[in-house]
Amino acid sequence: MIMFAILLTLLLTDLHGEVVSVKDGDTVVVLVDKTEIVVRLASIDAPEKRQPFGQQSKAALSSLVFGKQVRVVTSGKDRYGRTIGTLYDGETNVNAEMIRIGMAWHYTRFSNDPEISMLECEARTKSRGLWSDPSPVEPWVWRKTSRATYSR
Repeated sequence: MIMFAILLTLLLTDLHGEVVSVKDGDTVVVLVDKTEIVVRLASIDAPEKRQPFGQQSKAALSSLVFGKQVRVVTSGKDRYGRTIGTLYDGETNVNAEMIRIGMAWHYTRFSNDPEISMLECEARTKSRGLWSDPSPVEPWVWRKTSRATYSR
């Protein structure tokens, strides 16, 4: 039980550093104590780079955090070894902000956060960002379709 508590403490920790790169609308690189940490934003899934709104999503995240000092509340690692976390610029929850401005989906496969869900509903209703598209395609569906297309 003590080992579990220690492991949980190591996994759920705050990181502080500067965002030195924005890979796409849901992944950034944070420089923490001279070490680059790839952070996948928790609870959201942004359009892929080649998908409609992919470049706009990346630009939106970049305008929110690039070059800024941020806090990352970590919640583990994904299957690619990236740190999963919620990004904060001061008191602003950047993950939630990406949903609010319509630049990402609530990733319900990995999150049941009611605030994120409410913000997505509001963005949809107000046709913000990707919700201005009459038939937006979820990134997880787009990835499956793209893989099938490219594997032929």
